[in-house]
Amino acid sequence: MSMSTATEVLAHNWAFAIYLLGALGLCAFMLLGARYLGGRAKARAKHLPYESGIDSVGSARLRMSAKFYLVAMFFVIFDVEALYLFAWSVSVRESGWIGFTEAAIFILVLLAGLFYLARIGALDWTPARSRREVKHPSVVNKINNNQP
Repeated sequence: MSMSTATEVLAHNWAFAIYLLGALGLCAFMLLGARYLGGRAKARAKHLPYESGIDSVGSARLRMSAKFYLVAMFFVIFDVEALYLFAWSVSVRESGWIGFTEAAIFILVLLAGLFYLARIGALDWTPARSRREVKHPSVVNKINNNQP
């Protein structure tokens, strides 16, 4: 006696099918419960933004410096690097010298990118108007010693 293929697949995946039906049923229950049990107040002020007991004033569209977004992108890039290095460190014994060489190349490429970013000034937060340019070390010594 042999079972059909569909019955065999169902027999192997019955737990997943029950989980999927339970998850869908729970979602439907929560959506319908909120629909029928939720409040129905209608007022002019209901659709206005309200945060921490303070009415909002002005626009929420603020101009942000692009440097904030650059820092966020740098964080994501180097955070993903840390994730890859963690995965590599877990399997370092299995990967051997080939894996070590690949990880070293990966780190060197990322360090080259970091040095490039530092060189073009992408990591410099000081505005150009407030930077002090030092031309020669003797000038610094005269300024520090108050000599003419």
